[in-house]
Amino acid sequence: MKSVFLVGFMGSGKTTIGKEVAQKIGYQHLDLDVFIENKYHKTVSQIFAEVGESEFRNLERKALQEVIEFEQCVISTGGGTPCFFDNMQQITSHGICFYLEADSKVLADRLFYKGCKRPLLAGKNKEELLDYIEKTIAQRECFYRQAQTIIDANDTQVAIDQICEFLEKEK
Repeated sequence: MKSVFLVGFMGSGKTTIGKEVAQKIGYQHLDLDVFIENKYHKTVSQIFAEVGESEFRNLERKALQEVIEFEQCVISTGGGTPCFFDNMQQITSHGICFYLEADSKVLADRLFYKGCKRPLLAGKNKEELLDYIEKTIAQRECFYRQAQTIIDANDTQVAIDQICEFLEKEK
């Protein structure tokens, strides 16, 4: 089977769910942000600070092109990955893509209580964070919704179970 791609906003559970799904179906897990960090020996935050978002998106696109051909891998993308270039078209044509959709208030709680260390969230209080999430999801949703399947990610375990059930039927 081709790879499985998880897309969705920051905090939707792409990495957490991706690791669990990969383990349950016997696939490898790859987090695209971690792949980038290992390749450039810098955190995503450092890359953002040094080269800006536009150049980061170019690096992210190159990294996606490297991993897109992997087989039997669950790939957790960055929250913005599907929204630039033709990334979403590439993702959906090279594997099964799930959009992990979560309520903006759930996302704000997850991100706020984890500590907003992500470059696009730094320094925001909870109200500003919720406002940012709602506005950004409104812009990105047209990309996320191109996924073959939309999964309710408000409950992580339910999302894991739904993805595994879907993949079992695809075998």
